[in-house]
Amino acid sequence: MAALYRKYRPRAFRDLVGQSQIVEIFGNAGRQDKLAHAYVFYGSRGTGKTTVARLVAKLANCTARDYVHKEGEPCNACVACAAIDEGRAMDVVEIDAASNRGIDEIRDLRESIRVAPSSFIYKVFIIDEAHMLTGPAWNALLKTLEEPPPRTIIILATTEYEKIPATIASRAQRFHFRKIPMRELVAKLNAIVAAEKFTITDEAVELIAAAAEGGMRDAQSLLDQAASTGASVDLATVESLVGKVGFRRIAQFVDAVVKGDASEALRALHEVRSVGGNVLDVCKELIAYLRRTLALRTDPKLEELFKDELTKEELAATVAHSKAIDPQHAIALLKALIAGYGEMRYSPFPHIPLEVAFIEHLGRK
Repeated sequence: MAALYRKYRPRAFRDLVGQSQIVEIFGNAGRQDKLAHAYVFYGSRGTGKTTVARLVAKLANCTARDYVHKEGEPCNACVACAAIDEGRAMDVVEIDAASNRGIDEIRDLRESIRVAPSSFIYKVFIIDEAHMLTGPAWNALLKTLEEPPPRTIIILATTEYEKIPATIASRAQRFHFRKIPMRELVAKLNAIVAAEKFTITDEAVELIAAAAEGGMRDAQSLLDQAASTGASVDLATVESLVGKVGFRRIAQFVDAVVKGDASEALRALHEVRSVGGNVLDVCKELIAYLRRTLALRTDPKLEELFKDELTKEELAATVAHSKAIDPQHAIALLKALIAGYGEMRYSPFPHIPLEVAFIEHLGRK
């Protein structure tokens, strides 16, 4: 059985989640037959860089040109589209720069680039993890980008854009792949759950989306892993799987903060520890929650921005806490949590800085 992230890999630009601007630009480029000779795709892992590179290859080589000019999409029915989808297209070359990073490999690539496409309209080279290339390799590639052969497209994909030489980036069109908003991840995961007929709670899906940190591939891999644990998946199952705590448990801590109740916060922490929860993650999530709460307390209009990061239930709880929280006590606790987080990472007793922060800053109200 294929992994979910492979099974549900987008086959057209319209299927891409969270990158609407990129979809629009390439749709227009396809309609007008105006693809560039070089691209740099950069952004967090699992956000669609390699997927879009393959879609560009299909857009350039799809033989149903009337369909491409009308829809700005590959037809996914012709021989070229099928070959690229199945990974057997001789004129679409994917290179992992992490293991092929030297000047000899790039020289071989330059020689290959000079050869005209064997069966397609364009020859497409996709260089993944491009930031791993060596200095001499970049210099060799630069000459190719300065005088690109006709009917050739080079796509560099990287998670570390700052390591791409300016001389390379300036000769390519650059596209930033943003982290996928939480609500869009949840919607996609729910669609997969429905298609696969998984039995999983809404809270568990939301925690998987949160744990993926904006990456669709990570979210689908975690869902695949969770589904393999049993017939029915609940929040506790996912918490133990990913080492993160769910939103409701973090909200329980903030309830204690709002009431200034150190005892309630300590009991909640004990519950997390008793089930093997990661207290370092509790501290991290609590810092993020308090930061949003204080921001909303300062400017309620920020609620609109947080809609991308939170589900409706999470946003409603955050707004309610922002109205009830004491800013001065919350700021003092937030500073203590940030300091405690640094200590917890290297302490054999990581829960103690968190307990001390609760006792010191909640017991005084």
